[in-house]
Parts: sequence; C-alpha cells; structure tokens
Amino acid sequence: MVWWDGIGAASIFAHDGDALLLERATGERDLVAMSRAGQDDEAIRILVAVAQALHAPRPTPAPPTLMPMAIRFRALLEHASLPGDFYDCAATTVRKLLANPLDRTILHGDIQHYNILDFGDRGWLMIDPKGVLGESTFDFANIFCNPLDEIALSPGRVAHRADLIAELTGIDRTRLLQWVVAYCGLSACWHLEDGTDPTCPLTVGKAALAELART
Repeated sequence: MVWWDGIGAASIFAHDGDALLLERATGERDLVAMSRAGQDDEAIRILVAVAQALHAPRPTPAPPTLMPMAIRFRALLEHASLPGDFYDCAATTVRKLLANPLDRTILHGDIQHYNILDFGDRGWLMIDPKGVLGESTFDFANIFCNPLDEIALSPGRVAHRADLIAELTGIDRTRLLQWVVAYCGLSACWHLEDGTDPTCPLTVGKAALAELART
C-alpha cells in the first residue's frame, strides 16, 4: 500500500509493521450495488481502470516482501487429484502460464467489487492488496467469480465479461480465459481447505474452459 503512494490506492498516513492508517472511503457509490442493479459492465470498467492504474510502471523499487506467483498458486499446484478432472486441468494451465509470463508487475492479487471503494473526489481506489508479483493478466481473473454467485453464475456471464475485459485491456481473450481457469482452480482449492462450497469457482472455471474450447 505504501509503495502505490495513493495512485490507484487508498493513501497511507502512517504505518507500523502490518498496521496501517489509511484514508477513509467517504463516497456513496458501491460496485456490488451497481452489479446487482444491472450495471455490472460499468462496475467492471471501473475495476479494470483501477487495475491498470496499479499496473502502471513506477520508478520506485518493488517491495522485497512480494509473493511470487508460484507461491500464490501453491494450494492448486500441490492439490492431489485424478488426471483429467478440473483441478488437474487448472494446475496444468497455470504451470504453462507461469512458464511463459507476458510481463511481470506488482499485482493487487484480489481485484474484485469489494476491494475497490468510492473515495469521493479521489475516485475509485483499492484497498486490501495481497502483494503478488507476476503477470498482469492474473489481476483480472478474480473478477469473474464476483461479486455474488447469482451474478457470476448467470447464463453467458463468463463469455460476456471475457469479451468486455479483453476489449478494455487489449489482453488476448484466450489468455484471459486461461488465467480464469487457473484462478478458479486455486479458489476452489481454498474453499476445500476452508470447508466451504467451491461451486461458484468450479462453475465459472468450467464455463471458461467451455469458452476456450470454442476458440
């Protein structure tokens, strides 16, 4: 958060170890409410714009505590599963992506509707980064599982979001969907570890695989 210095992110007034004193989000707009009100495309445009601001090159050296992408995906890469199932497919996909990254930048690691807030005159800014180092495309994958199951799982939503995000960013749609498959496998593994229902990421991930099969 300190490294971003208030550009695309909430400003930090003071910090001590992991404790932060940051500016307050005083705006009244809410991305979750926007998506629920049928304005999901507008919410995604905002998410993408914030992510792009965070990914912009900076002259300041990267923090030394960033998490490598291989560590971020440890739960998926170490998941014992039968060959051919979704987890195996997702793990195979992320290994290929990690072996040939398109770029390398500091990522938020959890870009989604709940972590981008309205800061009034300062606009939309992020909070709660995970501090990951890796390919910028990854930061758009988590959007597909948010903000609520009924939105993420609505018919045609994965294909439409892939079209929109690819158009807004210039990212290859196939590459984007591959990262969605990888992220959904990771998210489903986290659900299993926590004893919660992995249905949403599994369904989104399988829809992304179906889109990839059509290309």
